[in-house]
Amino acid sequence: MLASFFVVNGFKSARKPDQFVADAEPIAQKVVPLVQKVAPPTVTNYIPEDTRSLVRYTGIAQVIGGLGLATGIGRRGCSALLAVTMIPHVLASRTPAGATAEQRTASRSVALRNVALLGAVLIASRDTEGHPSLGWRAQREQERLSRAASEQRRHLKKQKKHARKAIGKQTTSLGASARRSVGHVADSLESALS
Repeated sequence: MLASFFVVNGFKSARKPDQFVADAEPIAQKVVPLVQKVAPPTVTNYIPEDTRSLVRYTGIAQVIGGLGLATGIGRRGCSALLAVTMIPHVLASRTPAGATAEQRTASRSVALRNVALLGAVLIASRDTEGHPSLGWRAQREQERLSRAASEQRRHLKKQKKHARKAIGKQTTSLGASARRSVGHVADSLESALS
């Protein structure tokens, strides 16, 4: 349902951009020079300077993004593309200076719609359709490995404790055995000397 708005409006903008040029002109005059300053030189060559072409390309981007969102093909990327195309719409929906109360109400309604659509596509661009994100999976794997390491550490401590007990018993039995052997040797030497 969300995608239908972008497909229909994008198709209108791509097919008949002239009806949107007057509304887009003030935004295009501010945004295009800013983008040309920020973007790398290889990208700036592809940014059209005439508003009619910008409106048409934005419409094409909205159709592509809307179709991707509707079909689920590249849904997150297409949603992000739609969010980018909504930014000029949000900026253009500001109330003009000196507007009447009726114009302010209409402008506020359009602005709220545009902000809501921008929010909706931003949410759609972050949605993982019930599948955990890579960050979530990495954190769970880290926790699992940490638990396994702690369990291994406890197991090794038990083995060390048992090994010490066994060594202590062996030392004690070896000590008693050695004392007996020394005693037998001493007895043998005594009898040999007498």
